[in-house]
Amino acid sequence: MTSTQDSPALPGSGPRGRIHELRAGGYAARVCEVGAALDGLELDGRHLLLSSPLDGPMLFFRGAIVAPWPNRIGDGRYTWDGVEHQTALTEPERGNALHGLVSFQRFTAVGTPAEDAVTLRTELFPLTGYPFHLVIDVAYALDAETGLTTTVTAHNVGIADAPYGVCPHPYLVAGPEPLDEWTLDLEARTVLDVTADRLLPTGTSAITEGSLLDFAGGCRIGQAGLDHAVTDLARVDGIARVSVTAPSGTGAEISFDERCPWLQVHTGDRPEPEHDRQGLAVEPMTCPPDAFRTGTDVVRLTPGASHEAAWTIRGF
Repeated sequence: MTSTQDSPALPGSGPRGRIHELRAGGYAARVCEVGAALDGLELDGRHLLLSSPLDGPMLFFRGAIVAPWPNRIGDGRYTWDGVEHQTALTEPERGNALHGLVSFQRFTAVGTPAEDAVTLRTELFPLTGYPFHLVIDVAYALDAETGLTTTVTAHNVGIADAPYGVCPHPYLVAGPEPLDEWTLDLEARTVLDVTADRLLPTGTSAITEGSLLDFAGGCRIGQAGLDHAVTDLARVDGIARVSVTAPSGTGAEISFDERCPWLQVHTGDRPEPEHDRQGLAVEPMTCPPDAFRTGTDVVRLTPGASHEAAWTIRGF
């Protein structure tokens, strides 16, 4: 019998796994093996995203890859092809299953990472509540002109159709000024109405001129508390763009195509002063909150099939 004290540590076995540093032009990115999380992105030394300490767990899903469902499932219970499934309640205070299953799972590099690119892979084995078998690849590619593009590809390697959805969870940082002073440029026509206590959907409403979510053309965030999913996004050549700009003129933008028809935006309101409203979570989603129960825009991933979604973050 071998003592665990005699066993060698796994390579890169820190709290966040091995850290991959990418560089291109003035950009630098940091990707963690745990969750394939984007822990940092900088342009000329300026932070474009909130990070977490590398000596502990990822905080508040900063930079997470969220799959096989984005956002939450009410009661953690859903029916798929006539069979009811019960997942663990990972948001117990609201009675929900939150942010999928892979955000704290270890990914490993596929092939040899380059200076400006890395692809990480994990295998999601069937488990109680999600008895489906997926392989998920997360490819990061950094470009000196366009910024960082993330492509997530899910492969169904199992024997049954699987429900699937994905989103990133970056907190954009516009500049050194407080979030309340930033300008948000986001144009959408429809918001998902949710319950106040559990944030579960009840229907949709139009976003009207001058309302809380009317940020078309760019409006100051001010004291607005945002934690909303929107859709019917304005697009140019199929691409939606959402940006935050600081009074000093610096900013960050995320862009994505029609594979992500939904967007969650959250001002990161927290009870801890050091974490409260430090960045704006902007999350392109393939399906809305509670989609596994409502069926809205859920991807049916058949055996042998793959699904791909992508988004790009740049600074200015």
